[in-house]
Amino acid sequence: MQYTLLILLQLFERAALLLMCLFVLTRLPRFKEIFQKEAYTRQELAVATVIFSLFAIFGTYSGINVEGSLVNVRIIAIMAGGILFGPWVGLITGLISGVHRFLIDIGGVTSLPCLITSITAGVVSGVIYRRISGERRWIAGIAAGMACEALTMVLILVMAQPMSLGVDIVSKIAFPMIISQISVGLIVMLVQSVEGEKERIAAKQSKLALDIANKTLPYFRSINPEALRIICRIIKEDIGADAVAITDTRFIRAYVGVGEDYYVEEGEIISDETKQTLSSGEITIRNNDTDHTNPVIKSLIIIPLKEKGEITGALKIYYTKAHKITYSLQAMAVGLSQIISTLMEVSRVEGIKEMANKAELKALQTSINPHFLFNALNAIISSIRIDPDKARELIVNLSGYMRHNLELTDEFIDIKRELQQVQQYVEIEKARFGNRLDVVYDIDEVEVRIPSLSIQPLVENAIVHGILKAKGPGSVTITVKDRGDVVRIGIRNTGVGISEETIERVYSGSMPENKIGLYNVHQRVKLIYGHGLTIQRLEQGTDIYFDVKKESR
Repeated sequence: MQYTLLILLQLFERAALLLMCLFVLTRLPRFKEIFQKEAYTRQELAVATVIFSLFAIFGTYSGINVEGSLVNVRIIAIMAGGILFGPWVGLITGLISGVHRFLIDIGGVTSLPCLITSITAGVVSGVIYRRISGERRWIAGIAAGMACEALTMVLILVMAQPMSLGVDIVSKIAFPMIISQISVGLIVMLVQSVEGEKERIAAKQSKLALDIANKTLPYFRSINPEALRIICRIIKEDIGADAVAITDTRFIRAYVGVGEDYYVEEGEIISDETKQTLSSGEITIRNNDTDHTNPVIKSLIIIPLKEKGEITGALKIYYTKAHKITYSLQAMAVGLSQIISTLMEVSRVEGIKEMANKAELKALQTSINPHFLFNALNAIISSIRIDPDKARELIVNLSGYMRHNLELTDEFIDIKRELQQVQQYVEIEKARFGNRLDVVYDIDEVEVRIPSLSIQPLVENAIVHGILKAKGPGSVTITVKDRGDVVRIGIRNTGVGISEETIERVYSGSMPENKIGLYNVHQRVKLIYGHGLTIQRLEQGTDIYFDVKKESR
């Protein structure tokens, strides 16, 4: 028993040495990045295979000779490699170390059993990697390692000649070999602790990315070269880079840091790395770049900027020292690029929205002019012979109405001017429809500026879609009422009531594009005052109103 315990202690010593070597590797930046990843490249898998194959071969050479058998930690290295890096690492490590064990002792009593169980351990470790969740792999590794060593003992008993030799060997090495597999769990937990450190680093880098986003947010309100330069400067200082650049798909929009003068003079994107990123949409990393356009640059990472899935540019981070692009920096840069993409998209949407509001207002004006011009001219022609004075009055109203539209440039105008245009419009319509249309004005004396073209479209809507669609005459009442802090502007008609579906479409923003009048006013009033139109279907007709806040004096 004492001899068995001595073997067990010696096995734990060798396993501890293996654990120490692995710990040192996890502290080295280039190897640490491999242990922190969840997905591996072929090159990284090859590196992992070499490392664990060397550990397994070392385990064989450092084995303890017991009756021609080598008591060693080879299975521990195989199981750990497969559980941590997947089936290919486990299988290849098991095959290499198993064949090595067989070749150094061809014909040995345990050489063939060790070859078989080494390959078996590689296969089983790959299954654990694929089927067992991360938090349970350490205990699964211990159980599988013990099972593989137990299989080794069974094969020794079956294959040993004479059988008494097999029994003698197994009686001495079975217990320490099986119990030593606890080390598999220790190795797995060690590497998983490095993965936990990866999560802490990711959280730290996410906070850094958010801090940078908060600092740069004000400069995204108006994207121009100077704003982008300030954004690059903030990123450069906060992450300790030597140079930072932002590009679109053709030109360098801003560059701050080493080589700044050179890039400002050139302007157009010239590096192959940037072109590759823009064309492929994949991150480009160079950690020891000797062929870069600027010979001072040794490390770089280029991340594509995307808006709605389309590549719109790139964020480029440069260092003058090699191997500066660590996993943590890469995670932070990716998160930062996503934030920048979102902020640039929001900024662009806001700009488009502002231009759209102006364009929509102009479109509303220009759509009114041809519509009224045709109908008003017909009304004037009809009045010329019958009532020349009425014709002259209509011409004055039409010219005033048209002049108002053509000269309208401000988004806000005095309510008296808006009402004057409404009155000119109403007189033209009354001339066309005669006794079918009655318009009542209930106007308080108020001093307030309102969004231009906010009353006339509502009056037109009341006449065209309310009064004229009903049989017989109808009336439209235009009210402007002083209600203390606000002025309430309302248009009520006695015609065909608005449908609930149309009301819902206005509120939900699903109005057809060719019916922009009512919806346009609703959206503009809502954007300015926080609440749009209030639309009510009456027993006979429709009531629409909105409140305008008085200007503080």
